[in-house]
Amino acid sequence: MGRIKYLLSLILVLSLFSFRIQKEFITYINSSITWVNSEHNFGKIKHNIPVKAEFEFKNPSMIPLIISSVEPQCGCTVADYPKQPLKSGKTGKIIVTYDAKNLGYFQKSIIVRSNTDEATTTLIIKGEVVEKIENSETK
Repeated sequence: MGRIKYLLSLILVLSLFSFRIQKEFITYINSSITWVNSEHNFGKIKHNIPVKAEFEFKNPSMIPLIISSVEPQCGCTVADYPKQPLKSGKTGKIIVTYDAKNLGYFQKSIIVRSNTDEATTTLIIKGEVVEKIENSETK
């Protein structure tokens, strides 16, 4: 009976030690992200007509890339992003929509949080909201 208790105690201790090592190992291994572009200039856009920008990225690492959150600077901007881990070598997109409700120049930041060494990336959208577009090119 004493041997069984000893073996069970030993197995428990080794299991806990193994779990601790795995947890620490996983904590220090991060993915990486490569952006095709991290800034988008809409130029002149028409008042009250929402516009979209796509920010494409790639996972060049062997570790799955996890976008944990995408946080626009204000309520005038909404972002859609992949919620599932992105496998090695795959590409993804973050689509940002700006509502164009305020006239004038704008520049907005969107914070992307992920399991990379940098942990955050800042995406930028900018442009000018106008009543009319003179050359009839609506963006």
